[in-house]
Parts: sequence; C-alpha cells; structure tokens
Amino acid sequence: MPDSASPAEPAPGTRAPLSAIDILAFLCELFAFATLAIWGFASWPFPWNIVAGIGAPLLAILVWALFVSPRAVIPVHPFVRALVELLVYVAATIAWWSMGQAWVGLIFGVVAVTIGVIAGRRRFA
Repeated sequence: MPDSASPAEPAPGTRAPLSAIDILAFLCELFAFATLAIWGFASWPFPWNIVAGIGAPLLAILVWALFVSPRAVIPVHPFVRALVELLVYVAATIAWWSMGQAWVGLIFGVVAVTIGVIAGRRRFA
C-alpha cells in the first residue's frame, strides 16, 4: 500500500488549518500592538505622542516579524522566540499599568501568557 501523509500533516505547499488557539494568539498580538499605540498617544505630550504612538507599536511589530511570526526573518531557538513574545506582552501589560488601568494589564497579561503557553506547547508536540 502506498505511504500517505497523516491527516494531521498538511499537504506539501499548504498550511495547516487555523485552530481556535491560533486565532486567540493572533488576537492577543493585535491587542498588544493596539495597546502600545494607545499608550504612546495617551501618555506623552505633543509632539512626542505622535512619535511614541506610531513608534512603539511599529517597533513591536518589527521585532515580532523578525523573531516570532510564523515566517520569521531570523529563525531562533523556540525559547528565544517565546522570550521575545513574552517581552511584547510584558510591554503591553506595563503600558496598561502606566495608564492607571492595572486590572486591564493584569487580565491581558494572564490571558496572553496562557494562550502563549498553550500555543507554544502545541508547537513542541
């Protein structure tokens, strides 16, 4: 009988279907980037709010694209990838705390780390 790919593996040239965890992880990423933009625009005086409001999320997106994204430009060890992901989430959590919204930051931090751990464990499986 011919050897066929297992149902869990995608066919060559295709991607595996997205799971609920993948979608939640993506939403956490977007929330972190949006948080950094809100923090930059709300926490700094003009004209620095423009610089921080655009620069903070842009820097986080750049770091994410270089090390964490599925098509990362610089492939790194999975633990380095997890550390970079955690640093972006910590930056967003601290941003909420600095805006006087500690509960939002705490809830986001717990949700983001939980989703990150679940998604990371799936990558190692």
